[in-house]
This record gives sequence, C-alpha cells and structure tokens, in this order.
Amino acid sequence: MQRADLTRLIADALIGVLAADQIEPPAVVDESTPLVGGAVIDSLGLVEVILEVEQRLRRDHGADVTLADERAMSQRHSPFRTIGTLADYAAVLLAERPALGR
Repeated sequence: MQRADLTRLIADALIGVLAADQIEPPAVVDESTPLVGGAVIDSLGLVEVILEVEQRLRRDHGADVTLADERAMSQRHSPFRTIGTLADYAAVLLAERPALGR
C-alpha cells in the first residue's frame, strides 16, 4: 500500500469521525493536518480515528496491524502528530508484515 493511499485512508477516517461527532472538518484535510496538539479532535476522537484506520486496513486490505502499541508510545516523536506521521508509521508496520510471516 502506497503512502498516498494511507494518507487518504487516514484523512477519510478523520472526516468520518468528525462527521459522526457532528464536527465540521477543516477546509483542508491532508498529511499536515494535526491529530494531536491543536487538532480538531480530542483524545477520544484520536482513539476513534486509530481504530477506524485499523479496521479499514483489515477489512479493505487484509492487513492486521496495531497502530497504538507499546512501540508507538515509546517513540521519541509520536506517530500520531499528523495524518502524515501516522501514514509513515502505518507504512513501516505494513512493510514489516511479510518479514514477520503474516
């Protein structure tokens, strides 16, 4: 899965969570859109976005990944800062899957 596809998937998940919570999305939702620190969602919304992304990856691409794990939480720079950083982190996890025998 290409990074651009991951970025779009995460952006769509964010827009969906915002719509469910009846929150107007920003005019531009792209890789620089913050998910924490000045984001349009709160911490519960972030959890909803992460779960939605994991579910879409599993359902639409057969990729079973866990985005919010100990590895993500222990990084010096959070992978949840922006849509782009989350796409980068998801790409790393997806790239590692074959090496793990999945």
